[in-house]
Amino acid sequence: MDFDNINEKYEQLLQENKMLREENEQLRKLLSESRNRGDLKDDFEEEHPTRDLKKEHMISGTVNNQSSPEEKIKLFLSLFSGRTDVYAKRWYSLKTKKNGYQPACANEWDLELCNKQRYKCGACPNSAFFQLDEKTIYAHLAGKDLYGRDVVGMYSMFEGDTCPFLVVDFDGKQFEKDARAFYQSCWSKSIPAYMERSRSGEGAHIWIFFTENISAALARRLGSSILTYTMESRGDISFDSYDRFFPNQDRMPEGGFGNLIALPLQG
Repeated sequence: MDFDNINEKYEQLLQENKMLREENEQLRKLLSESRNRGDLKDDFEEEHPTRDLKKEHMISGTVNNQSSPEEKIKLFLSLFSGRTDVYAKRWYSLKTKKNGYQPACANEWDLELCNKQRYKCGACPNSAFFQLDEKTIYAHLAGKDLYGRDVVGMYSMFEGDTCPFLVVDFDGKQFEKDARAFYQSCWSKSIPAYMERSRSGEGAHIWIFFTENISAALARRLGSSILTYTMESRGDISFDSYDRFFPNQDRMPEGGFGNLIALPLQG
C-alpha cells in the first residue's frame, strides 16, 4: 500500500471517528433529556409504540398449548415479522464440522447458474430465493434435523431501511448478568422486552417488537440509549458481553440483505 492509499485510509478513519463522536454526543443528549423527563420512551412511544406481548396474550387468550400447529405458526409469524421474500437456512458440514447460514435459493450449487465467487447472493442475476412459508417455519419449530439444518435465519431490514423489531445480542462470560440488567432497564422504563437464551446456550437475545416497521436507525438509537442508561445507573455493569444489535446497520447494504437473526424456539 503506497502513501496515497495510506493517507486516504487515514482520512476515512478520521471522518468515521468524527461521525461516531457526533452520534455519541446525540445519544448523550437524548439520554439526558429522557432522564429529565423521567422516562426513556415517552416521545418514542407516541409515534412508535412497542408491543407488549404479555398484555396481548392476556387480552386475546386464543393461542395456547392445545392450539393447532397452524394457529401456533400463525402467531409465531405475526411476532417475528421480518422479510418473507427471502430467508436463510443453516448449513452444517459433516466433513469440516463448520456451520453457517445461506440464503435459501433454488439455484444454489447449480454449476451453470450459481457463481458464489463472482456474486453476492443479493446481487446474483440468477437468484431464485424461496419464500418463507408456514411449512418452513414448521420444520424450524419441529427441529427434526440432527445437525440443525432446518433452522431459519430471518432478515429483519426491509427496503426503505425499516425494521419490525430490535434484537440485542449478548455473548461471553457475563452474558446472563448483562442481559438481565438490560432487560430490567427496558421494563423499568415501560419498554416491553423479551429474553431468550441463544441457540448455542452461551448467550442471550433480547427482543423489542414494534407495532409497525420503523427506521432501523431509530430502533438502534433506542437500543443505544437503553445500553447507556443501564451502564450509567449500574456501576457494576461493563457490558463486555454486548455483541451487537439486529439490525446491525442503519441502511441496507448494497447487494445484500443486512444481518440475519436466527429465529428462536428451534426444535
